[in-house]
Amino acid sequence: MARVIPLMVLLLSMVVLYNLATTISPFVKDENQLFIDPVIEMSGRAKRQKNETSRFHVALTASETPYSKWQCRIMYYWYKKKKDLPGSEMGKFTRILHSGRPDNLMDEMPTFVVDPLPTGLDRGYVVLNRPWAFVQWLETATIEEEYILMVEPDHIFLRPLPNLVYERYPVAFPFSYIKPIKNEKIIRKFFPEEMGPVTNIDPIGNSPVIIKKDLLERIAPTWLNVSLNMKHDPETDRTFGWVLEMYGYAVASALHGVQHILRKDFMLQRFKPLLEVDMLKVISNPSCCVLNAAAVGLGNCK
Repeated sequence: MARVIPLMVLLLSMVVLYNLATTISPFVKDENQLFIDPVIEMSGRAKRQKNETSRFHVALTASETPYSKWQCRIMYYWYKKKKDLPGSEMGKFTRILHSGRPDNLMDEMPTFVVDPLPTGLDRGYVVLNRPWAFVQWLETATIEEEYILMVEPDHIFLRPLPNLVYERYPVAFPFSYIKPIKNEKIIRKFFPEEMGPVTNIDPIGNSPVIIKKDLLERIAPTWLNVSLNMKHDPETDRTFGWVLEMYGYAVASALHGVQHILRKDFMLQRFKPLLEVDMLKVISNPSCCVLNAAAVGLGNCK
């Protein structure tokens, strides 16, 4: 019996060390920063505990330009192709049209018309209408789903998309060109030190993002205000350029204490000219559900 006890102690120690390692590993991020990622590496038991009724509403904002309409029609086509396939948790679809008036696609796809920003407020940066459109839609529309997927007209569904959210942690795609730490001096204008370190700000934009509706209702007005303030600050406007509104969403989320699960397999993008892209490999990629068509040379919509 004296020999059995040490063996049991050894086995127990190994189990404890294994559990500790598997608990810590999801919290380790690139550059040795800590963050919470409860989906990647999470146990099968935790996955089974996920809410079975977790369909998400697919929402994109759009303008009334012919180019935007063309992209929306392609995007909606692939949504319909993938929505009801096995593995999909995609719910209803809404094109949030921020022109202030109906257009000729109203009968072709579900559309909710909202007002654009007052003339001149966007300073020629039409993307600022995106947070304003979401604010209006969330305040006035009837949305049955508990979750929302924010996408853009130049996104294409490659395969059925499940709900990647875990508990109250939204999920987002990490963009290599969104660098809060590198731009800390500017970020501090909108994210004061008392709110915590700049590492609390995720390297993301608002799309693709799957998030609980009540969280987005809290974040959206702040996202609008931060983005407007950034655009009206010459240094910030000059530095962030066309990705300014993406920083606006990232900062607004952090101001509300919301951190996202970062999934590189959420979206596929390749910044190469179209002729250099092997589209067969892009479309058949087994790990990604959303394709950023603009990033593979198929167009650009902002």
